Amino acid sequence: MTAAAPAPAIKAAAPAAFGLQTILGLVGVLLAVLVAGINEGVTRIALADIRGAMFIGYDEATWVTSLYSATSLTATAFAPWFAVTLSLRRFTLGAIAAFVVFALLCPLAPNYHAFLMLRMLQGLAAGCLPPMLMTVALRFLPPDIKLYGLAGYALTATFAPSLGTPLAALWTEYFNWQWTFWQVVTPCVVAMIAIAHGIPQDPLRLERFETFNWRGVLLGVPAICMLVTGVLQGNRLDWFESTLITVLLFGGVGLLALFMINEWFTPVPFFKLQMLSNLNLSHALITLGGVLVVLTATGSIPAAYLAQVHGYRPLQTAPMMLLVALPQLLALPLVAALCNLRAVDCRWVLTTGLSLLALYCFAATQMNPEWIRDNFYALQLLQVVGQPMAVMPLLMQATGGIAPPDGPFASAWFNTVRGLASVVATGALDALTTARQHFHSNVLVDRLGNSPELAGQDSAASLAHRIHEQVVTLTSIDLFYCMGWVAAALILLIPLMPSRVYPPRAVA
Repeated sequence: MTAAAPAPAIKAAAPAAFGLQTILGLVGVLLAVLVAGINEGVTRIALADIRGAMFIGYDEATWVTSLYSATSLTATAFAPWFAVTLSLRRFTLGAIAAFVVFALLCPLAPNYHAFLMLRMLQGLAAGCLPPMLMTVALRFLPPDIKLYGLAGYALTATFAPSLGTPLAALWTEYFNWQWTFWQVVTPCVVAMIAIAHGIPQDPLRLERFETFNWRGVLLGVPAICMLVTGVLQGNRLDWFESTLITVLLFGGVGLLALFMINEWFTPVPFFKLQMLSNLNLSHALITLGGVLVVLTATGSIPAAYLAQVHGYRPLQTAPMMLLVALPQLLALPLVAALCNLRAVDCRWVLTTGLSLLALYCFAATQMNPEWIRDNFYALQLLQVVGQPMAVMPLLMQATGGIAPPDGPFASAWFNTVRGLASVVATGALDALTTARQHFHSNVLVDRLGNSPELAGQDSAASLAHRIHEQVVTLTSIDLFYCMGWVAAALILLIPLMPSRVYPPRAVA
């Protein structure tokens, strides 16, 4: 009864009819979420410039990105409960305001520790926003156009990550490094105005604090923070050779297990584990995690290869990222229209999308040290078409058949898995890259040692450069192979788990 209580209040607060006011509010939330996602990518890519300006080393800078991700994912997990309690509009506006304030203050931090604290708080505010977008789309949009609203949510996974490199190049090459933080101010102010005029004001429901799940917070917050920090710092500190990483990972897993046990038995949970008995939702969450790992890799591998082999800066890599990002503004609505047809089984759309991503990865294994930016353009067309076809069916599958009282729980599950997948992808790619680079370096040096006549043909500097090129290229090929097999494995789950989902009030 407690879990179902929000339904009447939400229904009463909803506007009488869908119109421009609702569209304005949805666009405001979408803009804020996109800006928050882009901000994370921009500051990560421009980290070298930020380090130089703030006089911090590489090791210190890794904590800035790790703790930002930890607090952001933690906020994502618990934000839906607070949005219901404090009202959707009030909570969203407060999160955006805090995000802007910390963005203004970060470049003004007097020292490293103050900067680190401000960045952590900004991550906490940013993490509150993605669940709000899914909540607004599910709550306010009519069934006929609900998939188009979810296509807007999909932009946060397919469009926003690719804009980090072009914007980082813009601010660091032509303006000042502070603008990597301050760029969020204007669009966030616009988003706040749109939300204030477009989202209806729900009443405060402070009585929900009487049944607040304090035990879940005390277990879940440190569990998520420890796991995220351990995964992102693991490769740098050599994983279980480090006592800190061992404590973070094992401690995080233990606390997470206790958190899940608490969520199963508590009357008002943050995560409703019983929902996982729905195979469509479980499959969507598993496949979403795999798809985001593949998308993270396909975006980062070419950029890292070009930077290490050919010395590309973000400005030179930006055209590649824009080629993937900008077509999503058209591709996602088209895929949403396709999935909105009753005759179309979204499982076939998902299969096609995963197949295109796998084909892109396997085709990219033909690369060699001579490849430059232009060689990736044709392959990226496969990604442009494949990634919206892989993401949209999962959103439709995860949200189809969800009762209104379970909307916040579905949002918490989907957004937490989305954030966790990005963290796991980063940690796994770092670990695989280090392992394969060591392997290829040892093999190449061993072969040169057994063939001294080959080594004698070049100077030491030239030989080292050639080995470096080969190591980076072979490592990139190995990573593409891994991601191709991940995409192929996800296809095998489609006939085993999900049942067909029809779009809400599908067009005949």
